[in-house]
Amino acid sequence: MAIPTNIKTLLFGNVVEWARIEFKETWNAESSLKTVCAFANDIDNWGGGYIVIGVKEQNGKPLHPLQGVPPEKIDGYLKDMLNKCKRIRPEYMPIVEVADYEGKKFIVIWAPGGSARPYSSPKTMAKDTKERVCYIRKMSSTVSPSEEELRDLYNLANNIPFDDRINHEADLADLNITLIKSYLKEIGSTLYAESDRMDFSDLCRSMNIISVLPEYTKPKNVGLMFFNMEPDRFFPYAQIDVVEFLDDSGDRIREKIFKGPLHQQLREALQYIKNSVLQEQVIKIDGVAEAQRFFNYPYAAIEEALSNAIYHKGYNEREPIEVRVEKDRIIIISHPGADRSISSENLKNFRVYNRRYRNRRIGEFLKEMHLTEGRNTGFLKIRNALRNNGSPEPLFETDDARTYFSTTLYLHPHFHALDTIDGIFDNLGEVEKAVYREMKASPELSAAKIAERINVSKPTVERARKRLKQINLISHSGSKKSGEWIVK
Repeated sequence: MAIPTNIKTLLFGNVVEWARIEFKETWNAESSLKTVCAFANDIDNWGGGYIVIGVKEQNGKPLHPLQGVPPEKIDGYLKDMLNKCKRIRPEYMPIVEVADYEGKKFIVIWAPGGSARPYSSPKTMAKDTKERVCYIRKMSSTVSPSEEELRDLYNLANNIPFDDRINHEADLADLNITLIKSYLKEIGSTLYAESDRMDFSDLCRSMNIISVLPEYTKPKNVGLMFFNMEPDRFFPYAQIDVVEFLDDSGDRIREKIFKGPLHQQLREALQYIKNSVLQEQVIKIDGVAEAQRFFNYPYAAIEEALSNAIYHKGYNEREPIEVRVEKDRIIIISHPGADRSISSENLKNFRVYNRRYRNRRIGEFLKEMHLTEGRNTGFLKIRNALRNNGSPEPLFETDDARTYFSTTLYLHPHFHALDTIDGIFDNLGEVEKAVYREMKASPELSAAKIAERINVSKPTVERARKRLKQINLISHSGSKKSGEWIVK
């Protein structure tokens, strides 16, 4: 059975954090079983972890050249794993795959966070050993828990994250095979090649998006969020609302709503913002060869802020994620607020170290698709993007009751292209002005029709449109054939 990622991703640690991967030269039942147990307990809701056998390590990183597992030893290792994993209590079985990379074989053990925590394994492999320990992960080490951490484990048993819960109102048929295969192909999982030959329920079970009990096959919430075309049927208002305030009075508002699988709505909302909201300013300074370039808002900051909103939203709350585009700022609001371990003072000082994650499984999928960063790095990425663009510092806010969380990104202080349409218009050429006037009067006109009206060629009109789009006087929504032009 295959794992829902690929061996190259694990060896280079560019998606899964190193703390969630352990490398071992050979199969060692005693130490490996403890690590499987620790990943299953998943005390920090990281989503479990992986053990890669056949790799020497140094300081938690793989040593090259890679060693691999001798082919003649693989069958014996797998049989021993099966027997030893039966000693974990309550019953827990990781997913194991033999993977090929650079002409060598490796055994990859995927141990996702279990739903029956806490799990324990024997302290030693001796036959008469009765002592059991509920091992946990601390940073990149497997350790015995303290009394407080053991209490945390028992509390977690009654607090399964919402995205990892079974949805009793849905059926296996609500999961879309096309969406699943598209995801597996995108991340390079070996499951993609096997998906056509596998039983559908086995495929879903391999991805840990359905219940593990064969007599009760139901999707988990995370499966419906990513692999159902209409997740809002199960989670009302699981959507992104982009609201643009086109004047100071608030009388002119343009609203765009994005629904569908979480990764799809995120990508579509980001593309819309990139096309309709973001602008580049170029300032030529006398005596300086290179012009100064900056954006009203850096795309990387918006991408990370909106991805974080998707990651941390409470999907059992009937509130959308709202992106408010105002004259001098963009505000991204989600519900509920930050975890109570994060104080308002820490938010103001950008010291954010979240121990608990509301949606550990959503985070897994977003990171596999490179749509969000690793743990506790999102705030840093937002600040760095703003600083590199010369933008003001962001503002992160939540209330005392933790009912909302907002990220505010402020307009670049030297950006003035949106101050007045007239100011932009004065800098246009005569053809660009004429094209703009025709489109303002009749946005549905084709380039050929506009060319006929103002007595220029069609390519000239298309070049003028491209320029108008660059400075955000116009934008295009939808496909090239059936979409529409939006004229400011």
